[in-house]
Amino acid sequence: MADFEAILTQTHASLVRQYQALLATEGVQLAFTPDGITRLAAIAYEVNERTENIGARRLATVMEHLLDEVSFDATKLEGQTVTIDQVYVDARLGALSQNEDLSRYIL
Repeated sequence: MADFEAILTQTHASLVRQYQALLATEGVQLAFTPDGITRLAAIAYEVNERTENIGARRLATVMEHLLDEVSFDATKLEGQTVTIDQVYVDARLGALSQNEDLSRYIL
């Protein structure tokens, strides 16, 4: 799981930076808290353990699902900061990540 956290934050083109840059083009700022990143990494790891293990590629599918709503509503959120913390991650991914059948096909 620690490897997933590092991939999310420490690489030059990390998913966190990619989504921050993408949504910045719409005027939306994403602020990821450490507990949000930890929870995101944990969900990706747990889903990999219960379903097909696709490694770090799981992070991309989890991140995409996490930010679907923000991406879709970006024009309405222009000028705002969306904070991605543990509560936000659990609200959008918690139940889905626990359902093995849904996780297999959505995440």
